[in-house]
Amino acid sequence: MTSTASSPGLATVLREWGRIGCIGFGGPPTHIALLRELCVRRRGWLGEGDFEDAIAACNLLPGPASTQLAIYCAWRVRGRAGALVGAAAFIVPGLVLILALAALFLASAPPRWVLGAGAGAGAAVAAVAVHAGRNLVPASWARGAAGSRVRWLAYAAAGAVAAATVGPWLVLVLLACGGIELTVQRSVRPEAPVLVLPLLATAGTGGLGALAWVAFKVGALSYGGGFVIIPLMQGDAVDRYHWLTGGQFLNAVALGQITPGPVVQTVAVVGYAAAGVGGGLLASLVAFAPSLAFVLVGGRRFDLIRRDERARAFLDGAGPAAIGAIFGAAVPLARELAEPWQFGVLAGAAVLLLVLRRGVVPTLLLAGLAGTVVALAGGTV
Repeated sequence: MTSTASSPGLATVLREWGRIGCIGFGGPPTHIALLRELCVRRRGWLGEGDFEDAIAACNLLPGPASTQLAIYCAWRVRGRAGALVGAAAFIVPGLVLILALAALFLASAPPRWVLGAGAGAGAAVAAVAVHAGRNLVPASWARGAAGSRVRWLAYAAAGAVAAATVGPWLVLVLLACGGIELTVQRSVRPEAPVLVLPLLATAGTGGLGALAWVAFKVGALSYGGGFVIIPLMQGDAVDRYHWLTGGQFLNAVALGQITPGPVVQTVAVVGYAAAGVGGGLLASLVAFAPSLAFVLVGGRRFDLIRRDERARAFLDGAGPAAIGAIFGAAVPLARELAEPWQFGVLAGAAVLLLVLRRGVVPTLLLAGLAGTVVALAGGTV
């Protein structure tokens, strides 16, 4: 644990990581840019090469990569205490805001304009999923050798079909694709497995234990971005435990996109629906615990992970499957739409994101505004 400049105090970590947690709208690309500006260019705490290696290592690990990067950078500049303070500062601002919004949108009798805003923003979520998947394709496609392109397409197709059909069991497909590619690449030594993950199924009861289990799966299995775990979370929160309706789940995903900080915060809305504020806090704590543990326990080995051919081989299979899963997540999300005007909003969002290349947050806000107008005009929401 070294840096290229003098280490900051914990108050500095709290202030700087808290600032990123407050203004980090837009998901991982924004978080990475803000962390690079802070740690590399402005403060010189990390070298450019160190930062790039950290990004690569975080992308090889399960869990929300930008959250792990934020925690890792804080660990590099101020040790374990810095990691704990940086994690809290990065996560808490978005958590507070999303719980406040969850209380508004999930109230027993919310105002009509709130219902409209939620229905409008939720209608755009499927387009956001496609946009997120498209942004991940070029780098992943470029990673593979020419001979592995057919396998890349097969893994992506498997992930897409699994996300669209078997929801909660998607993780098994991701692990299987990673394992197949690990076996195919002959340079991998079979005696040293790379990533040991439990085969996670769903818990059998619907109390706090089930909520913690769902949150753990969210935090431990979100390869490639928060949208990977949407089918898994939807299957548990909507179909199995009935904590949310389909429309409310769309609202939860939209809230995770428009609030600052990690998009995995969607799980806090699920927790709030299941058990109030305490449930939201529990879900968030459990979901982010794996990322914190990866850094505290394995931070010194991130450079080894980044160079490990076995880890890269596993990701060569699991990564395309995760990207396919993000595309596939659009299917169950779109199936939750109930009103004809919502499909119009979805089409408009797709044009804004995929053709005009507008940002996710402005697009969701415009979709929410459209829904508000429909609701106030007397339309069905």
